[in-house]
Amino acid sequence: MALQLKQLDRDRLEGRLGKAQRFAMETIVAAARIDEADALIDISFAHIDACFYNGRAHLDFVNYMLAHGATLAVPSWTNNGLVSLNDLSLRDPLASREMDEARQLMQAYVRLGCNPVWTCAPYQLPDRPALGDHIVGSESNAVSFYNSVIGARTNKYGDFLDVCAAITGRVPFSKLHRDEYRAAQLLIDVSAIPTRIRDDDLFYHLLGHAIGRISGDLVPAIVGLPANCDEDDLKALSAAGSSSGSVPLFHAVGITPEAATLDMAFQGKPVRQSIELSVGDLQRARDELGRNTDQVLAGVALGTPHFSLTEFARLVALLDGRSIHPDLICYLTTSRHVYRQAQQRGWIEALQNAGVKIITDTCTYFSPAINGLRGKIMTNSAKWAYYAPGMLPVEAVIGSLRECVESAVGGEVVLDQWSPT
Repeated sequence: MALQLKQLDRDRLEGRLGKAQRFAMETIVAAARIDEADALIDISFAHIDACFYNGRAHLDFVNYMLAHGATLAVPSWTNNGLVSLNDLSLRDPLASREMDEARQLMQAYVRLGCNPVWTCAPYQLPDRPALGDHIVGSESNAVSFYNSVIGARTNKYGDFLDVCAAITGRVPFSKLHRDEYRAAQLLIDVSAIPTRIRDDDLFYHLLGHAIGRISGDLVPAIVGLPANCDEDDLKALSAAGSSSGSVPLFHAVGITPEAATLDMAFQGKPVRQSIELSVGDLQRARDELGRNTDQVLAGVALGTPHFSLTEFARLVALLDGRSIHPDLICYLTTSRHVYRQAQQRGWIEALQNAGVKIITDTCTYFSPAINGLRGKIMTNSAKWAYYAPGMLPVEAVIGSLRECVESAVGGEVVLDQWSPT
């Protein structure tokens, strides 16, 4: 299949615009051939994950691009990094070289021209992409949120390919950039689950985990979600589904923009496979994410993906002037943008006085970023519970935000037990 190229694409390939442009264009063309795409399309935005340090190759790559005059063709924002540039005291002395190179990497992407937002939840920031925009998403929960909740169009772009796309402003016209790949293929019905459970914020984390396990490479459409579910709930669903599985797009019927009706979600095609979820499915998801053992609670981790302003408001209200138990450590991660908004409202000072440690730029399951998370840690995030035990010396237990707050204040795990019947 012949790949159609513009003259500017050819100029890049032939090296007329320099080595960096040539390298980037060769990479995009190689990706197009792998996807069997017959054309490239323009993008309007990129969220870059290659700024996250995974070894010296990441730093060598961006330094090569900078040395050969690379510039960005579209607005590009940074994912979180391995470390926090805002707080240099968060250091692991056993990983000093890694942390120094991680900081160099983050600073290099600023020199390249990226907007240094350092967040895994860029959709919480102003000027986010809109319905129908073709973009580059790289972080898994953001890919799912952009596609599903906003209706922008992106495939999951891996490290370096995301940068090459931002430099050229071009991507293969393939997969989720195309209408036909965005149709639902699997119906998931949650309407039989009691309303009191569907109204709990934990429901969306457990639902996402279950859907990730079920969906495989199919696009799910979900019926039965409460009409009042908000972006925090859909963020949780996006993160959990793209952690336990690979769900870059879901349709919430009557809620998300490409699924006003069931027929719209399936693009007029018949529903060939339908699954009804029960409370038992959610309980199994909860058990998979960590059982409440007899081990003493050591801490609480919030903000994966990064805390939103509305989550800050809920946390402040739930704490209600109380403090974190002195025997526990409580970490919360958020973006710089949301941090400033919360600071203006007096919430940062209040939470810090209560014993909450607030971190920007990174996440608490990256061990160099934090100190002291070990043992049994409670979280309100399915994504954190899924990944952290493989990256830190922890065992996870998951609860709602309210359960996490009560546990953090009381010094022991507090859970509402769901009946599987």
